[in-house]
Amino acid sequence: MSSSARTRRPLAAGNWKMHKTLAEAQALAREIMAGCRDMAAEVALAPPFTALSIVAQEISGSAIRLAAQDVFWENQGAYTGAISPGMLLDVGCRYVIIGHSERRQYFGETDETVNKKIKAALGVGLAPIVCIGETLAQREAQETLNVITTQLAQGLAGLLPEEMSRLVLAYEPVWAIGTGRTATPEQAQEVHRFIRQWLTEQAGPEVAQGLRILYGGSVTPDNIRELSQAPDIDGALVGGASLKAASFLKIVAMGE
Repeated sequence: MSSSARTRRPLAAGNWKMHKTLAEAQALAREIMAGCRDMAAEVALAPPFTALSIVAQEISGSAIRLAAQDVFWENQGAYTGAISPGMLLDVGCRYVIIGHSERRQYFGETDETVNKKIKAALGVGLAPIVCIGETLAQREAQETLNVITTQLAQGLAGLLPEEMSRLVLAYEPVWAIGTGRTATPEQAQEVHRFIRQWLTEQAGPEVAQGLRILYGGSVTPDNIRELSQAPDIDGALVGGASLKAASFLKIVAMGE
């Protein structure tokens, strides 16, 4: 990893999506915990809601952080099926993923609801991992940077620089999620550099240089080393490869 990125500790976040029973989640968390001691990267695990409590118990006392896959923007109320920021904090979460493309695609997430969720999460002390990224049609139409600008401007609207500094951003080109297609390190770095420049203009150079920007989209043990060497890529948000300890631990090691 380049010297400019070493001041930002890499983060490897495993998004288990809709996988793992309680027993399976416990076993995977235990295996990951046993294998990731003395790693350079920070590690976060995002099991489904049903397994948050048991994974929290399993990783208790370790350096692994607990993350949730989504959150609602109210702290309590008549919102059947929703999970509040306070509930996530209570179960032991440190991070929460917000705005994942699958939430946008299947559940109607918008930049406006992303914004509300970010503010609610920050309000209780959770660190949002905010996902942004373009579709294949948008990339082919050369709209990538316009899409990213809109998602950032609307998703982070109204946040103070201090609040932005508590975020993690994750660039996930939609066309690369679960498809086996990965943005080249050059393609990913171009967008990450653009994001950091946008942050510099909106929140100042100190916030922009301190904030971690992850890459997500078919991250594997085979491509993580090359991706992590890009100066503005600060780790990975990992989907399928996080479901097996062996592959995830290789990613946590950032290819070293």
